[in-house]
This record gives sequence, structure tokens and C-alpha cells, in this order.
Amino acid sequence: MREYLLVLFCTAAVTYLLTGPVRKFAIAAGAMPPVRARDVHREPTPRLGGIAMFGGLCAGILVASQLDNLSKVFNGGSDIRALLSGAGIMFLLGVLDDKWGVDALVKLGGQMIAAGVMVWQGVTVITLPVPGVGPVAVSPTQGMVISVTLVVVMVNAVNFIDGLDGLAGGMVCIAAIAFFLYSYRLWYGYAITDAAPAVLFSVLLIGMCLGFLAHNMHPARIFMGDSGSMMLGLMLAVAAISITGRVDPDLINSETGSQTATVHTLVPIYIPLLLPLTVIALPLADLLLAVVRRTWAGQSPFAADKRHLHHRLLQVGHSHSRAVLIMYFWAALIAFGTVAFSVTNTGRTVVLTLAGLCLVGLVVLLTPRFRPRAPRAVQSFVPPRYRRRPSGAPMAELSAKDKQLLGEASRGSSAPSDHDKATGRR
Repeated sequence: MREYLLVLFCTAAVTYLLTGPVRKFAIAAGAMPPVRARDVHREPTPRLGGIAMFGGLCAGILVASQLDNLSKVFNGGSDIRALLSGAGIMFLLGVLDDKWGVDALVKLGGQMIAAGVMVWQGVTVITLPVPGVGPVAVSPTQGMVISVTLVVVMVNAVNFIDGLDGLAGGMVCIAAIAFFLYSYRLWYGYAITDAAPAVLFSVLLIGMCLGFLAHNMHPARIFMGDSGSMMLGLMLAVAAISITGRVDPDLINSETGSQTATVHTLVPIYIPLLLPLTVIALPLADLLLAVVRRTWAGQSPFAADKRHLHHRLLQVGHSHSRAVLIMYFWAALIAFGTVAFSVTNTGRTVVLTLAGLCLVGLVVLLTPRFRPRAPRAVQSFVPPRYRRRPSGAPMAELSAKDKQLLGEASRGSSAPSDHDKATGRR
């Protein structure tokens, strides 16, 4: 675990330190498009944050290759080379889109090329693990179709939710943490060495997101752009593919000694790729709703609009920060709930806990104008909007500029209109 923490720290540190210079480079390069009608931010903000994230990825892989326990991942297969190849192609495609703009169909073709390169290097679904039946082999063509489809879906799902400050990075970080817990348990809990690449990929993904979120939280100083969002989606897909088709249920059955316990342990992959889909359940739902909505209206599925889930939260009345936190909450609830159900022996406890948390989430979701007030003992440590104002206390004095505007508004309201002048009224 210490080696994973070292890789995570190095990845996050390099990403964080590179983001500042990348921001200045993006401004100098003109990768700062004007605000569009569907955008939420009010001022032009530089993109190309994916450059810093790609630098953090390379640094994390370099550190991991020098560690004794993690170096086995590099010697045991071609997953690392495939990841770097696919991420590099996706990164370059995203940089072109952030700077000059790329047609949606061209972007889709580039995504398929990146996925195809990884499949060619061996990152593909070979078998589908079905408890009670065993690994069900799929043909090379079927494995290629499943792998490419998974990459394209995850890339576009993450790209679709990149609409609020810190939203995409935070949700991918939550998904990566859930996936790390699951794959780490398979590796160390059941001695399945084929799960090792997924553990490393998850750690790298967490470090990239944490390092970039320090600059991307509201108000964001830089956006990750397509160069970052598509790369994050690809890494999630690679982590899912690298573990799917390599986990033999018979290995876990020999450890648990019970077919029932094996089935319970493998619940997240009982249906192929269920866990990676649940960790991005909200982005995936947003993607499907957008495609259906635009197709039903006679538009292209790639046509941009302002009706995503995070946009609807803002329209309901939630603030920018609260909308992001609500999306974080539901993403964590779904992802960690799935992992918890595979860990505990009592599914009833997990279901009841999830039901209670869902109730809390619904209350927060339906009360957008609720503003909690902090206790008096901690008011000096919280933002002013959460402090209690003593009853009868005067309101804060207006600034000189505000007083001037208020005076001009009052004079304007009392001035006679053109109609009053014509009729002789005062």
C-alpha cells in the first residue's frame, strides 16, 4: 500500500505543479475560447489542462516502474504500453479540439482509433466471467467490439459531464477510488495477480484528478478540456477491460470454499462490466438521456445543449458548488454501494444504509434554497453566508459605489416619464 501511496502522491504533485505553467501556456497559445450560450462560467477560461494531467500520468508510471512490487506489472504484460499509446492518441486529439476545434465525427473516429490501438496491443476482453459457469470465451471480433464500445462510451460519458467547475475531475476521482478498492481486494484478498494493472491504473487516475482539482474547483482557473476529459474516460475503460476477462471465478471459489460466497463476491462483475458502468452511472445516464433527447428532437446526438443533469440542478435553484456536491454524493452512493455489496455478507444492511442515504440525498436535492446556519461556536470558522445574524442587528453598511447606484435608481424611478410630460402630469 505504501508504494501505491507514493505513486499517488507523485502523480498528484506533478499534475498540480504543471497546471500553473500550462495555464499560462494556454493563455499565450489562445486556447481560451469565448463564453458560449450553453456555458455556465462568465469569463473566458483557458483550457488544455489535460497537458498537466498527461504529465502527471507519465511521472506516476515512471515512479511505479522503479518500485520493486509494482515493476512486476510492467514485466508481466503490455497493459502499460497500451495505456500510454491510447492515452497519447486521445490526448493529442483533445489538444487539437481544445485549440482549433474538431468535428464530432472526426473526434469519434479518433476515439475508435485509440481504442483499436489498445486492442491491438492486447487490452481486450477475452472472456466474460460468469459464476457457476466459469469463464465464457468470446471470439476476437466480439472482444474487439466490446472493448472499443466500452472505451467510446466511457470517454463520451466523462466528456459530457465536464460542464461545471470540478465536476468531471471529482466524479472520475470517486469512480477511481471505488474501482481501486474493488481491484485491490481481488489482488491482495484473493491473490489474483491479473488484477494488479487495474489497481495501478486506478491509483494513477486518482492522483491525476486530485492534482488538477486544486486548480479546477469553483471558480476554476483552468479547464481540463477534451484533452483531459477524454483521457480520463479512456483510463477508466482500460482499468475495466484489464480486469474483466482475467478474473477466474474458480480462483475465488477455492479461497472462499463456497459457491454462494463466490457469487456474492463477484456480484459487481456477474454481469460483464457492471462495476465500471456503475461507477460512472450518472455520466452514463446523462449521456443516454442527451442522445435520446437530441435524436427525438431531430438533432444530431453530438449537438451541444444546456439540458444536462448539472444544468438542470442550476435551473432548479442550486448554487454552482452545491450542484457539484450533489453530483458527487450520488456518484459516490452508487459506486461505493456496489463495492460494499460485494464485500459485506449481509446485503440487507447495505440496502437499508443506501436507502437512508438516498432519502437524505432527495431531501437535499428538493430543497435548493435551504441554507444551513452554523452553530455560534464555529461561526468564526465558516463562510459569512452560513453565519447567524443576531435579531435586530442592522444590516451591513453599503459601500459608496452601492449607495451611488441606489441613489441613481431612486432618482430614476421618481423622474417624470415622457407620457407624463405629454399629459401634464407630475
